[in-house]
Amino acid sequence: MSKFNFQNNKVMQDRRSVCVFLPNDEALNIIVNVRALCQELFIQVCDLLRLKDCHLFGLSVIQNNEHVYMELMQKLYKYCPKEWKKEVSKGIDQFGPPMIIHFRVQYYVENGRLIGDKTARYYYYWHLRKQVLQSQCMLREEAYFLLAAYALQADLGNYKRHKHYGKYFEPEAYFPPWVVTKRGKEYILKHIPNMHKDQYALTATEAHLKYVKEAVQLEDVAVHYYRLYKDKREIDASLMLGLTLQGLQIFQVVGESKQLLYDFPWTNVGKLVFVGKKFEILPDGLPSARKLIYYTGCPTRSRHLLQLLSNSHRLYMNLQPVLRQVRKLEENEEKKQYRESYISDTMEMDIEHLDKRSRASGSSAGSMKHKRLSRHSTASHGSSHTSGIEADAKHRDLGPEDSFSAHILHRKLKSCSSTTSHGSSHTSGVESGGKDRMEDDSQDDGNATA
Repeated sequence: MSKFNFQNNKVMQDRRSVCVFLPNDEALNIIVNVRALCQELFIQVCDLLRLKDCHLFGLSVIQNNEHVYMELMQKLYKYCPKEWKKEVSKGIDQFGPPMIIHFRVQYYVENGRLIGDKTARYYYYWHLRKQVLQSQCMLREEAYFLLAAYALQADLGNYKRHKHYGKYFEPEAYFPPWVVTKRGKEYILKHIPNMHKDQYALTATEAHLKYVKEAVQLEDVAVHYYRLYKDKREIDASLMLGLTLQGLQIFQVVGESKQLLYDFPWTNVGKLVFVGKKFEILPDGLPSARKLIYYTGCPTRSRHLLQLLSNSHRLYMNLQPVLRQVRKLEENEEKKQYRESYISDTMEMDIEHLDKRSRASGSSAGSMKHKRLSRHSTASHGSSHTSGIEADAKHRDLGPEDSFSAHILHRKLKSCSSTTSHGSSHTSGVESGGKDRMEDDSQDDGNATA
């Protein structure tokens, strides 16, 4: 056997199969080196998706029904089943069974306009779509109908009577199961078409933005959940940690439901400490004796939670100035729309008044002239007033590239999330300590706050 053939066989022996599931239910089948870094796979996935803005996304594996996000500078095999690393025999299945990995949102933002890349916004939207299907906000039932209308507009475009009738969509793909069970498919298929029709003229991008803005307001959508233990001896976790857009929540698990015990916005969290399996929350402004102590189950989970909480906190704090700017611009845009709508309605009333005066004076020519003017005004300003959407061709919603410059937001996102998976695990108020800390953390000890 030649040296070339030997090296080629060795390379083939080191290859393994990976199946990456995407938020929109599609999958990528990729062949990687068994000793590849997670970052190499992540870059390859982003390249295949033509994703330019990937800072909010991550790769995860499911362990004990929880999504564990990969540290990009770790070896891929550290997250895989033992069988995946073993050398496989030649044949049809020469790369062995694929390792299942999920490409999904790791860090949430409350406004889709912070995501300048259209492809990234598309996958962010689809991630929220999947989260909404699992949502249990029983008191916000109307929100699911509005979200379904936005999603149909994004997926199918403008409502067309000759095309969108009967069962032109599957309710289960747009509503949580409990809504479908409560209302029934017939009720949904009867009422949703009118709501879909109300979104006329919204582009797919605008529908995505509206969906994101509405979906993150549901309290259980933009959240990562992880089990916690009350004490070291507890076998089955009785608590749940919720990592939200604004901070942390602690739940008591009662059967299949969760009861909220504590809600800590990031601004009220004085310090988070991970020491081995122990997890401590020190609320801001309270004495240390009032700290809350829980357990993660193992140091590896502590490390994972430390990094996820730390980076989420950093992202939240760094994005606040940008979010204030976005909200101000949106408020100005809403005021502009209101003024345009008011002027349009006033013009129509004045024209109707002139038309009546013209008819009363018996001037048929004047009447015809004003009627033509009235029809023109209605076509350009009032055609969509029944749905509450301004359809003037010159007017459009504030887009992701408008006013605040997308490249500025990109720099902001990069600056606060470039250390997502391989930077320092510490921010102000977040630290890890103790002899059980992983060796990799020892380099960051100097940055931990006391």
